[in-house]
Formats: sequence, C-alpha cells, structure tokens
Amino acid sequence: MSGLSQQELVKRIMAINQDPSLSDAEKAAARQDLMSGKWKEKVAPSEDTDAAKSKTEDKGKSAASRSEAADSLLDDDTLKCAICFDLCVRPVTAPCQHNFCLKCFQDLVNKAKKKACPSCRHEFGAKFAANPRINTALTVAIRAFKAGEQRPSSKAFVRINNDDRPDEAFTTERAQRAGRANAASGRIMVNIPNDHFGPIPAEADPRGQGIRVGEWWKDRLDCRQWGAHFPHVAGIAGQSNVGAQSVVLSGGYEDDRDEGEWFLYTGSGGRDLSGNKRTNKEQSFDQTFDSMNKALKLSCTKGLPVRVVRSFKEKRSSYAPTDETPVRYDGIYRIARCWRTKGKQGFLMCRYLFVRCDNEPAPWSSEETGDRPGLETNLPEAAQDEIKNADKGQVFSMNDKPWWDWDAEKQEWGWSRDPPVSQKTGGGTGARAARKKVSEQEKALREFACGICKAVVTEPCSTPCGHNFCKPCLEKKFGHIADEIDAGAATGRSLRVRKVVKPCPTCKADICDFLKTARPNLEMAAVIRKLQEAVEKAKADAAKDAAEEGAEGEDGGAEEGEELQEQAEQQEQEEAPAKQEQQEEAKAAAKPPADSNTTTATDASGASGAKEAALADHQMPSSTRPPAAVAAAPAVNAEAAKREAVAAQLASEFPEFDAGLIGELLLQEDGDDAAVKYCLRKMRAQAAAEEKKKQRQAKLDGGAGSGKASGTAGAEEGGEAAAEPEAKAAGGKGAAKGKRGRSRSASAEVEAEGAAAKKVKA
Repeated sequence: MSGLSQQELVKRIMAINQDPSLSDAEKAAARQDLMSGKWKEKVAPSEDTDAAKSKTEDKGKSAASRSEAADSLLDDDTLKCAICFDLCVRPVTAPCQHNFCLKCFQDLVNKAKKKACPSCRHEFGAKFAANPRINTALTVAIRAFKAGEQRPSSKAFVRINNDDRPDEAFTTERAQRAGRANAASGRIMVNIPNDHFGPIPAEADPRGQGIRVGEWWKDRLDCRQWGAHFPHVAGIAGQSNVGAQSVVLSGGYEDDRDEGEWFLYTGSGGRDLSGNKRTNKEQSFDQTFDSMNKALKLSCTKGLPVRVVRSFKEKRSSYAPTDETPVRYDGIYRIARCWRTKGKQGFLMCRYLFVRCDNEPAPWSSEETGDRPGLETNLPEAAQDEIKNADKGQVFSMNDKPWWDWDAEKQEWGWSRDPPVSQKTGGGTGARAARKKVSEQEKALREFACGICKAVVTEPCSTPCGHNFCKPCLEKKFGHIADEIDAGAATGRSLRVRKVVKPCPTCKADICDFLKTARPNLEMAAVIRKLQEAVEKAKADAAKDAAEEGAEGEDGGAEEGEELQEQAEQQEQEEAPAKQEQQEEAKAAAKPPADSNTTTATDASGASGAKEAALADHQMPSSTRPPAAVAAAPAVNAEAAKREAVAAQLASEFPEFDAGLIGELLLQEDGDDAAVKYCLRKMRAQAAAEEKKKQRQAKLDGGAGSGKASGTAGAEEGGEAAAEPEAKAAGGKGAAKGKRGRSRSASAEVEAEGAAAKKVKA
C-alpha cells in the first residue's frame, strides 16, 4: 500500500520515531500515513488524479456526491476510508480502530487471502470479517459536517402582517359558536417575541408605559394581545429547553394554594385527554418533569422571572380578581423550589413554590414599594410540609446566582446578567439557521456517547459489535478480570485453562479478544474535537446573529410563516386576504387541547343571557369588520353553496343521519366529501354493532325465565336418570350373589347323592 521498498519503509519509520518535534499522537499519524500511502498525496497531490477519479467513479462516489464543506472540514482525512481514501460511505470501524467503507471492506475480505488491515496489518477476527457493523456515530458526524456548511435557502421568509389585523379579536360569518370560542386573535400590541422573559418594558409598548401591575383585560385573548401571557388556552407559556415565561392561575387544579405574595402551583399533565376531551378534572397517572413542567423546573434552577396572571375563575383564592376585572396581571415571580409529591387524588404532582419579586406593589397591597427578598430563604410552613414528603426526597432549588435578582445598590429587582436571547426573533433568517446548525451538530456529538458513562467518549474505542466506549471506562470495568482462568488450580490438577467471557456492556457480545489489544481510535477522537469546536463556534454565531437582528417579535411560529409563504406562491394576489382569513379561523377553531391550568375565552356553562351579552360584546359590527373578512365574503358564500349541495347528496345516501350533522362534518373536513363518507360509514357500522349487541342482550334476558323452568325439569329428569344406573348396579350385585348361592346348593346336592350311593353299596 505504501509503494516503498522494505528498506526505505524501515528507514522512514525510524526517522519518524527519532523526530523530537513530534508528539506520540503525531508520530502515530505519520506512521499511519506512511503505511497507507497517504504520503504520496502530500508530496505530489496532482499525481494519479485521473486514476483516483476513475476509481471513485467505479465505486459510485463521484466528486458531485461530496460537498465542498466536507472537504474543507475533513482535510485531515479523519473520516476517509483507508482503502479508497475517499469519504467513508457506510463506515465500518475495525478492531484496530481504522475506518473503511463497507463495500471496500467486503471487497478486501473477499479478495485477500490474509484478512488484515491494510494500514497496520492487524488481522481481523473471523467473526468480524464475516459480519462487520456499520458505525452509525460516524455516519451522523459525516452528515452533520456536510449539512453544516450548506448554503441557506434563497427563498424569502414572510410572516403574517400584524398591522393588517384588527385591534380586537374578531369572528366571521363562519363562526358556529357564540362569543369568542371561534375568534381569531387581534393585533399584537407590544413589540416583543413570544418567548420574552421578565416585565414588558415601556419601549415595547406603543403607549410608552409598559405593562403595569394591576392592568386587566376582559378575557385571555385581550391578555394575549398585550403580551402578558401569549397562549389563550394553556396555563403555562414556555419551552422545555429555555424556561417558562408566564403562568395563569385559573383554578385548573384543586391542589393549588394562593397566598398572594407566594403560591403553590401545580404542573401540567396526569389527566386522560384521549379522544375529544378538552378538560378533565380527574387525575389518572403521575405527573413528570417534562414539556411545560420541565420549562418551569428550568426557570426554577436558573432563577428566571415569570409573569403571573390571575383569572376570576380561581374561586378558592382571596387574591383572585373579580368579575369586573376578569384577567389581571399581578407582576413578576420567581420559582424558589420545585418537587413532586402526592396530591389530593393520590397521584404524584409536580409542585412549584412561586415567590413575588416585583418592583411595583401588588394590586392587593397598600404599600407604595415593591417586594423585598427573604421568602426564598424563609419558606412558608405549607411549602416546608410538602417538601418533607417530596418523592424520593428530591427537591430542586434556585442556584446561587439567579438571572433575576435583588440589586442591593439600586434597591430594586433586575437582571443580574443579560436576559436569555429570544429563539423567535428573526424568523427564518440567519439566527434560525445558526440555531439549526447548532442542534444538528449537538445531535451528532450525542452519537459519540460512551455506553458506560453516557458522556462524550474520551480516548474512544469502537468494539467489533459497533459500540463506542471510553478506554478508561473499559479498563475500569474489565481490568480486574483475567482473560483466562485455570479450572484445576484449586485441586492441584493440571487442566486446560478456560477463557473468560467479557460481554459488551451494550449488546452482551464477547469482546475479550478485542480488549487484549484495544487502543484508542485517534481518527474518531479528532472528529469529536472538530464537532465540539464546531458546536461552540455555531453557538457564538447564533448569539451574534440574534443580537444583530434585534428583539423584534412577531406572532406565530416559523412553521406558520412557511405555510403562508407556500400558499402565497400558489394563489393569485387578489385571493390572498380571503385565504389568509380562512386559515386564521381554522387555527383558532382547531387549537390543540391544553392539560394544565387551562381556561377558555367564554364559559360554556353560563346562562343564555350571558351568552347573548358576550356575543353582543365581542362580535364586531359589519362596519368595523376587517378588510380581510369583507374580501372573504364572496368566497365563503360560494363555498357554502357548494358545501350545501354536497351535504344534500350525502343526506340522500345516508338517510339515517341528520342533515345538520352532515353539514358540520363537511365544515370540519373543509369540504372533503370522501372523508365525510368514511366517517358516516364508520358511524353506521358502529350503530349496527350496538344494535346487534342490544338484540343479543335482549335475547339473553328473555330466555332467563324459561331457562330456570327448563333447569328444574332437567334436574328432575337428571335425578331419574341417575336413579336408573343405581338400580341397575344394585340388581347386578344381587344377581351376582344369587349365582353364587345356586352354585353352592348344586354342589351340596351332588355330595349328598354320592354319600347315599356309598350307603347302598355297603
């Protein structure tokens, strides 16, 4: 492979070993390059170019299949095949820790007489040569390097134009329910992203004052427009990898306890919301620290500020607002502790101790100043009692340097460090692309986790079964175990030694032979270093891009904007407002159910007079209807006529169903008659099954009486039938006795006749 004579090869290896300027790792890499022939590329890179090109084309690895990013990032050949010198395709790591393409390795094994590594001459085991395993960690690393430097899409990213929305939440003619049950959100008044932490400053408020403590709104949709709490249904706003920005106290859980300056809050989950259930008061399983609960836990450990909104639906609290001020902003709180304990229904609940830390006085306070620190250290007795009974004694608390803290010099609460960078600013521009790059490279780095310590491998070793471990972890686990034992040593007899099986910690395959000559994979270690450097660089770039793009926040996620962009490309310019209006209404109607501290815009259990008042209060008159709704009216009417025709046809096909039900199904499926037919057929089949079940039950109930009578007669008949065999058995016994008696009498008569004959002769 090296192309050198044996004498020249030995001379160069000795020169490398005697070079004092090289470290051991550099000497090993130089020896590998020398043995594999890579020194030719460094001496004459243009040599054999045509041959190499034809070779790669024959293997199906043309230059077009490799990105320029992979060449620039992998210029030291850490992920290249030791046979074809190209980027590994379906990489296989041999026991000697050299990497090959799967096809190259199979060709080598099939053609070569001696199954040994072409780089170090280490022989492969027969089992590994017959069944090599693809190293998926290297596959993910190659994919991450290729994707890391791809050019961003030139397609422009467009969000919903917030200025075109009305000042209040609105409904259209398609709204089927009263009030704001089908309402779309109005214009977001404040200039902050959805994941903004802390109080809303004056510069983000068009009024120039910010959101003050004590401000109230008539419902959650209005509260959303002013940024105090963006979700209009869910009680927790946050992200599991960042933290929680705000919560709502609305009486969703009976375990909540509100004491004004502090309150005990219950996390989300633990309730069965299967089917079409929107809410459920009964707990059916334990809560865990994931999703929104994890976001609250992260805010606790970091000491992040959380905006708190109270709703009039919290009937058990003395600090809840009245019906005149239904939804009220009560300021900034921190989560001092969080734990899990059994709730009133017997299941484990995630519990959080919120403590107020705002510079403005509370709405119920007569003081003119805000809060002072102290409650975080002197916990309330109710919280202490629950903490004593915490599950497994596990309690999470705030770190020593919280992000939102008391400034002793200024005598006020504020940020002790820079606030978290918003993940929603910039939409689909550079910041989002940089964050995506970070996530892809972090995912690739997680693939190099040790199977024993679960951390990123140090001195990585790849076993023949395809798993990665730290060399120190393997030595710690198997170092004290001998490779062979002498079974006859205890008795003094000389027997054949027995091999000790050392199972892989992941798949239990025997790696005893591998451990004898195990050595670190230097190429994999270089890849891990590159990934770690790339992750740090990508994080720095993401923070820089986010800072440059500013803190301009808009409503809606990136997915929503991409969908709108795709729709805008497919539509005519004059139809865009109507389509956009319909899409917003569909989103408001199909909002996913929330399982924590949920509240609705209208109370369905209210009286009809309240519903009419809410309808008159919330629905907008036609003169103030937004232009999008006016433009959408002709299209809506045309669609309604078409839907009515389809509904009439379906009603004739399915006469057992109400026409109103069919119309509602068509509206729900956006006019898809095939989907509605499927639903109706399924409902018909379910109804038929229920009818059969009822008939079967009725037949069983009707036959119960006759069954009793027949059972009695059967018992009598059974008694007579049972008596017959008993009589027969008794008769049989008597007959047997009679036969024995007759045989005895006959023998007696014969004996008597014999005695009489003897007397006559005498």
